[in-house]
Amino acid sequence: MRLLKAFLFSVSTFCPLLIFAQNYDEAQLADDAKTAVNKQVDVSDYIQRESKFSTPQLNAQNEQPEGISIKPFGANLFESGLNSARSDGLNPDYVIVPGDKIAVQLWGATELANVFTVDNQGNIFIPQVGPIHVSGISASQLNNTVSQKVKAIYPNNVSIYVNLLSATPVNVYVTGPVLKPGQYAGLANESLLYYLKQAGGIDPLRGSYRRIFVKRNEQVVANFDLYQFLRAGNLAAFNFKDGDVILVGQQGATVTVEGAARYPLTFELTQQHSKGSDLIKFARPLSKTSHVAINGNRAEGPFSDYIPIADFDDFIISDGDTVLFNDDLRPQVISVKISGSYLGPSFYAVGKNTKLKELLDYVEVDPNLADVRSIYIKRESVAQQQKELLEMSLQRLERSVFTAPAASDGESRIRAQEAELVMKFVEHARQIKPLGKVVLSGNNDVANINLEQGDEIVIPQYSDLVQIAGEVLLPQAIVYDKNYSVLDYINWSGGYSERANTEKVAIIHANGLTTFVTINGGSGWFGSNNDYIIQPGDKILVIPRVDTKMLQAVKDITQIIYQIAVAANVAIK
Repeated sequence: MRLLKAFLFSVSTFCPLLIFAQNYDEAQLADDAKTAVNKQVDVSDYIQRESKFSTPQLNAQNEQPEGISIKPFGANLFESGLNSARSDGLNPDYVIVPGDKIAVQLWGATELANVFTVDNQGNIFIPQVGPIHVSGISASQLNNTVSQKVKAIYPNNVSIYVNLLSATPVNVYVTGPVLKPGQYAGLANESLLYYLKQAGGIDPLRGSYRRIFVKRNEQVVANFDLYQFLRAGNLAAFNFKDGDVILVGQQGATVTVEGAARYPLTFELTQQHSKGSDLIKFARPLSKTSHVAINGNRAEGPFSDYIPIADFDDFIISDGDTVLFNDDLRPQVISVKISGSYLGPSFYAVGKNTKLKELLDYVEVDPNLADVRSIYIKRESVAQQQKELLEMSLQRLERSVFTAPAASDGESRIRAQEAELVMKFVEHARQIKPLGKVVLSGNNDVANINLEQGDEIVIPQYSDLVQIAGEVLLPQAIVYDKNYSVLDYINWSGGYSERANTEKVAIIHANGLTTFVTINGGSGWFGSNNDYIIQPGDKILVIPRVDTKMLQAVKDITQIIYQIAVAANVAIK
């Protein structure tokens, strides 16, 4: 049956309540929620700063080069994987140059087997055939070129085999802002990246990835933009000659990207100014990005702006700008977990303004098992507040212990022992995780509150048991008996331990409410043993007594013990 049939709801005529329900893994939901939070950045401080803003949750994933806050696009290019694959020149696209060695074999009408070296004129000389020009042709064309010349002399009954044995290395100079400028040997058809790798790569602080030149006889014969290779894999083939110079240009105008982008890096512009659309192509902001914060300097002074991403395409960015892509639209859907006694899905995605009873109308339960009047919520924000309040109490306790005056050496030793015990207590208390319970039931009704992201709605199951825990000798569950008092249940559990507080106990009800009851008469917070009636499903938690040798801190520690009993339903020693 439905949990709350009285609360009818129409998705088509009201705000979207129920989006979907599914059996998510709890860890998966937690990861999704964490990701959503991490991708949102508070830009209120960012747009007022002159210095560059850092986004720790994104930038921590990328280890930066020393001295660089955010590494440049392409900085990983020279870390590995750029060694020459064919040092013997067997690449079919290799272009033959003087000094290369070529094996030629002829058999049939004439026979010859020899190795020839390409001379300075680019020829090999075969007896009875004459010079054959091979310089400048590719290795794949070599056999055909030599065969044509031989066939012109021996048109019939001659078989020919030609093979390039070794390639002559060339010496190329690499200079400009590279880590290890100098002269490096390699094949003529090695890629530009090979020689840059030999020189240690481009200096990420000063070098340009977009303006790289090859100079021959003091003239620029080729230029390269590595962004084309990084984005599309385009790198023009080039045959180097001995004495060529690879000159890496000085770094041009740069813009740093942070926030919700796939590439939160520093990008180099081809001009001093550029459109935002050009930056988007490289940074690739996430689809959820709604706004862009720009921080930089202009001729008139420091500059900052915050605009919708739709307006960023035509926005003019300049050298030194920092651009933050931000998800500034609050989610309209939240995820809520159901636990306890229920039927159907364990997770629901609902509209952010959904109230508890609106969702409960979609949750099926077995009325013979589910205690629907004791529903409560575990809320992350409440748990965080409880944790913060507990931490404040622990800090006050630490201050009170360490600042307590001592009138004599003997009292100083007592205070030191007390401080040691208190610190052990504090260390243990800091490990406690509050549950964040929100008590909803009262006056035979359940409060209809707004739901929050990450809420866990707990539907308790009817129970005929009463649990006794904490400072008792035999913690256990006992069948409920309406004639038993609190003290009766404690006695059935072996009685108090030596460390028990025999004056007050905590009663944790099925609806999440915690009540403190005075045992030996007197006035308790909510009543005494004489007028308090245990209910089925209650949990009796016997809290510990504070040791009198910590007399100076008894009040603070007792308060913290009560605080933890309410927040985490445990009795800390």
